[in-house]
Amino acid sequence: MDTIISACISAGVTLFICIINNRGQQEKTRALMEYKLDELTKRVDKHNNTVERTFHLEEQMGIQEEKMKVANHRIEDLEKKVES
Repeated sequence: MDTIISACISAGVTLFICIINNRGQQEKTRALMEYKLDELTKRVDKHNNTVERTFHLEEQMGIQEEKMKVANHRIEDLEKKVES
């Protein structure tokens, strides 16, 4: 009977230690996941900012190309007037 009681006590203490260890590991894992999620969020924000800037630059480039076309047409019209 003493063997069974000591085995049960041993099992209980082992189970208690495992539960404490598991809780500590869960907290570390959660902290690591939160850190990785924050870093990923920063990268996504940086990427989105780059996409927005690229879109803005492409828009400005389109406007500049249109201005160049208008300027070229004006130059052509002036050259035609000079030749006439």
